[in-house]
Amino acid sequence: MNEIKLTQFSHGGGCGCKIAPGVLSELLAKMPPGVVPPELLVGTDTADDAAVYKLNERQAIVATTDFFTPIVDNARDFGRIAATNALSDVYAMGATPILALAVVGMPLDKLPPEVIGEILQGGAEVCRAAGIPIAGGHSIDVLEPIYGLVGLGVVDPARVRTNAGAHAGDVLILSKPLGIGILSAGLKKGRLSAHGYAEMLRWTTTLNRAGAHLADIDGVHAVTDVTGFGLAGHLLEMCRGAGLGAALQFDRLPVIAEALALVQAGVATGASERNWASYGEAIDLADTAPEWQRRLLTDPQTSGGLLIACAPQAVDAVQAAILAEQGEAGAVIGTMEAGPARVGIA
Repeated sequence: MNEIKLTQFSHGGGCGCKIAPGVLSELLAKMPPGVVPPELLVGTDTADDAAVYKLNERQAIVATTDFFTPIVDNARDFGRIAATNALSDVYAMGATPILALAVVGMPLDKLPPEVIGEILQGGAEVCRAAGIPIAGGHSIDVLEPIYGLVGLGVVDPARVRTNAGAHAGDVLILSKPLGIGILSAGLKKGRLSAHGYAEMLRWTTTLNRAGAHLADIDGVHAVTDVTGFGLAGHLLEMCRGAGLGAALQFDRLPVIAEALALVQAGVATGASERNWASYGEAIDLADTAPEWQRRLLTDPQTSGGLLIACAPQAVDAVQAAILAEQGEAGAVIGTMEAGPARVGIA
């Protein structure tokens, strides 16, 4: 419908525009201590996906917000991706979304109302698919387009799954393939094919609804979603939360085919470099490993998959839950191990 390319207005797109994890840690460390009521089951301590506040013995509220600048040029697609990504944090906690609020910042002197309307329409379509309303929100006039959601969900307090509960010996499962940041970089460079774009859109608009079912499975110990800090960064958070190490099998990592070709040809995001600078000292990757492997491990995933740590006997049930929701099972990529909080790559 429109000829406007949204990515021309943004210095970085999707979860690739997140503040680097090292800088974010420094900022959070300087925050003065706040009120921490006993009902706050999950706050900022473990860098988890959302806050969880206990209402009573059977109900807790899960609250999160996520928004970013355009990762694609098409307005409706941008809205769909941003909304899917925002709701992922609710699912990652084992919760079911109940409503959303829109977060909207638009350069009103540069984007016509119909383009902004398409962005909002895309977000609303995803919320309808998730079975929830957009019940309000807030909008401002800014220099770069920004869109996302505040997501609210409900969960039984006993069913909450954080990123910090992994056990030694747990199997690691990733529900979606890697490579979204690489594809977005390829798009900006004019090197992404129509098929590659379709694959990018397919995975970034697939809701992580399996997360709401994982807490019902005995042996599921920890869940997080893989977003702006890349697979290595979010797995490292899981390690630190549990006081364990992790061992990844690189050849088992699921990767979108065109993303693999692009990263091997040198295409990557600047966020990948910032991620490695923030936590690379805790990643044991062989010095002889090609550069593209590091870039893949740190590639920022917009609306990425769920990373699940579960007992070996729970793997089949977890895979069945993922298959039922997205039509494709996840990939077994490694294990959690006793030892220091590091990620080893074999």
